[in-house]
Amino acid sequence: MSDISVYFSFFMFTADLRPDDTTYTKTLVSHLRAVREMGYDGFDLHIAPGAPGADPRQDVDGYVRLKKAFDAAGLHDVAFTTNVGTTRTFDPTSPYAEQRDAALTYLKSRVDITHVLGGESIMSGPFLYPYGAFPTTDDGAQIWSDALQDWMRPRYPAAHSLFRELAAYADGKGVKLALEPIKSWESPPPNMVSEALDFLDDGDVFGAGVTVDTAQVVMESQGPAVFRDNIARAARQNRLLYVHISAPDRGAVHDSWIPWELMLNEIAPVYRGPYLVEVFNAIPPFDASMRMARRRFWRPGEDTPEPGRPSAYDVAAAGLTELRERIAASALSRSVPSLMAGAGA
Repeated sequence: MSDISVYFSFFMFTADLRPDDTTYTKTLVSHLRAVREMGYDGFDLHIAPGAPGADPRQDVDGYVRLKKAFDAAGLHDVAFTTNVGTTRTFDPTSPYAEQRDAALTYLKSRVDITHVLGGESIMSGPFLYPYGAFPTTDDGAQIWSDALQDWMRPRYPAAHSLFRELAAYADGKGVKLALEPIKSWESPPPNMVSEALDFLDDGDVFGAGVTVDTAQVVMESQGPAVFRDNIARAARQNRLLYVHISAPDRGAVHDSWIPWELMLNEIAPVYRGPYLVEVFNAIPPFDASMRMARRRFWRPGEDTPEPGRPSAYDVAAAGLTELRERIAASALSRSVPSLMAGAGA
């Protein structure tokens, strides 16, 4: 299955590329080279929000310089996608037009950064509603369940025109927008693939789609039947744009609780990649935000080596091997019935 591209998430190493830190750029290059040598075809890079109060368009120049540094290091042929989230400041669902306008400027700058790094690429992530921004009542009580769903209802239509404009802008740059629904203990809706698809359909947002993340689906979904329906719906509408392979505990992909056969038997026939191996390492801010109790996968060149314990590179290599073997097994399991039917004829 060498024709299937597999990327690796830099959430193993960092949530902030610090593009203006030339010393840290050398560390990034070292990781890129090492993981590329394992056989990965590309990488997913998280684009941090930037300095508070600053014009987000000013961030683009830093990534231009970062991409030049990658190219100069011999990484010019490496593919890059990006992971982007919105913030309380840049909220596409805000009831206030001024705030939505700021959010559009912010998201366009992230499309520009994606284009700078990856050319015709994918911008994925929870960029509809601000990540982790749980609403509260006037007395500070958090809003949940029916009240939360009711609170979100008018915010979806508020974001529709913004996303139509953003999708058209991204299309002009050759960038695909892939909304990623994330689980409810991380952020308010959309938490399910169906909710993200509904948002795009209801707003006639053409040219955008969804990211399906195996961890999110396992932890925040309605079961195999709905999963099958969502994959078929997304594929039928050309909205299945990215697939993240991630363990439910966000750790190592190999030897995890990913329901490989169930998921790949639905995804593989209608999706040609890329797949992203996504591991969240126990580093800031993930260790606190995701309440990680497990130990860190030590990062060569950054952490003190820990013989006898897996490094970030060990986990990356094992994840690639596991995914490619599972994709091949899925293809074989689907071809055997066809061969048997042919033999019977």
